[in-house]
Amino acid sequence: MGELIMIRHGETEWSRTGQHGGRTDLALTDAGVAAAKALAPKLAGRDLVAIFSSPLSRALRTAELAGLSGVTPDADLVEWDYGGYEGLTATQIQQMRPGWDLWRDGVVPGDADHPGEQLHQVAARTDAVLERVRPMLNDGDVAIVAHGHLQRVLTSRWLGLDPSASRLFGHPHPGTISILGLEHEQPVVLAWSLP
Repeated sequence: MGELIMIRHGETEWSRTGQHGGRTDLALTDAGVAAAKALAPKLAGRDLVAIFSSPLSRALRTAELAGLSGVTPDADLVEWDYGGYEGLTATQIQQMRPGWDLWRDGVVPGDADHPGEQLHQVAARTDAVLERVRPMLNDGDVAIVAHGHLQRVLTSRWLGLDPSASRLFGHPHPGTISILGLEHEQPVVLAWSLP
């Protein structure tokens, strides 16, 4: 059985400052470009039977810089739509909503480009990805290039946990690799946020 290799896109200006960057298409910073390039030797030895990416440019560019080819964009891998919280930091949101927690309280609707999405909707997208990817793992490793919060939800669903358990996983750093697999036929996290 292959492993599911999750790659978080390289740093953007918003990931550097802690702003919620869901559907906004952000470019990689110079540090993000360097981190993505540094992934190439780590991925070169993998027998990847399929590679999927968020269609946002920060993820596609990370895949390219990491030396991945034959990447299939997948709309289900786009980051959580933060709605009215797009572009805000957690501190800014908590000034408006004291005690706010993304995993418990979700987001508020935004404009037409950022209508907002609740946790169960993000989980439904990751479930659809896992349904498509699991059979491919019989033939080798599959890589996914995506985003931090989406990666946490996908991990909780891989483990068969309620989506709210996603809060238990630390936010993967930009430009890092996490690996999901099986141990004694049980889904496990094999590595998390490796540079």
